[in-house]
Amino acid sequence: MFSTIASRRALVGRNVGGSRRPQARFSARQFSRQRLTIQASDKKSQMHTKLCIIGSGPAAHTAAIYAARANLQPIMFEGAPSPGGPIPGGQLLTTTTVENFPGFPEPIDGWELMYRMKQQSEHHGTQILTELIHNVDFSKRPFELSTGNTLVTADSVIIATGSRAKRLNFPGSESVPEGYYGGGISACAICDGGLPYLRDQPVAVIGGGDSALTEAIHLTHFASKVYIINWIDYLFASKKMQKDIAKYDKIEVLHQTQVAEAHGEDGMLTHVTLKDSCTGEDRKLELTGLFVSIGYLPATGFLDGQVELDQMGYILTAAGTTATSVHGVFAAGDVQDKKFRQAIVAAGSGCMAALEAAEYLETLGGDRSGAQLGAGNRAKPDTAEPCAVDE
Repeated sequence: MFSTIASRRALVGRNVGGSRRPQARFSARQFSRQRLTIQASDKKSQMHTKLCIIGSGPAAHTAAIYAARANLQPIMFEGAPSPGGPIPGGQLLTTTTVENFPGFPEPIDGWELMYRMKQQSEHHGTQILTELIHNVDFSKRPFELSTGNTLVTADSVIIATGSRAKRLNFPGSESVPEGYYGGGISACAICDGGLPYLRDQPVAVIGGGDSALTEAIHLTHFASKVYIINWIDYLFASKKMQKDIAKYDKIEVLHQTQVAEAHGEDGMLTHVTLKDSCTGEDRKLELTGLFVSIGYLPATGFLDGQVELDQMGYILTAAGTTATSVHGVFAAGDVQDKKFRQAIVAAGSGCMAALEAAEYLETLGGDRSGAQLGAGNRAKPDTAEPCAVDE
């Protein structure tokens, strides 16, 4: 349908109002430098807050909006640009076009959506620090959180640091404009697979686990052809998933194959060079979309084991809540959700975390009428055996 480069660029270049804008987007560093960010001084500072929010994606900002409107005066640590570290603004900053977030009938760029969330957080009174939390101490009351510049004590904490999609490094895999990540290469087929410029076009998924096969099936609803690029000679997905993909004529599995290089024009992917893992031979494959599905890394390393995690590193929360194993500490968004990984789901859990934090804080204020509501945070996290790693 949108087969030409010009058509695809025109679509991706539209803002929420439908007008054209330059293809270049804010980087994470530029996003964090917007005037709405409150920068910390060079001098080590100390402060106290009722609620500290760690993160800056949809979960964090939704929590901040609800908490600020409840007069909790939250402080948010949005992180700082660093190699391999959390992205200030979250993973949506790497998404060119968002079509499935309610309230935007026209496509909206990921950076613009997050910038608006940030504006709304600060409008309601959230203080945002562009610093990265290095250490937490949840054994003390109030809790202690520290960066290189700031020490914060907090009566309650919401962890919304998200997860980061594992990425492969090959020529052309860099973010636009250096490469084609965000211009045809993506880590989320559910998010981006239905974009108009990908419809009725050939696409591919890299991976051999359940997640990769699930995304391949999803893509059959839009693409003309779906390749599964698997570097070994067998799929390690479940037998059921392997039977499921056999039902789809559009899906073709390319075993013992790796992507050697991505190619394109004007920032948009047009084809890849494939390399045979055994013979080393190269061949060209025309593709409009390439989805990397090799797993995610939750941003929980800084917690140093102070809250209970599952075997994949995600924070465990009590069933139906955002309560962690530490009374007064809550988790929202992809840092505790390894299944859906959608912005709207993360936003919803951010709302839950803020409401539960407010209930918990009521119990600290001596008002026992809120004790039963806050008791949910004393529930033991769901410690059922987590899903097996499929990548």
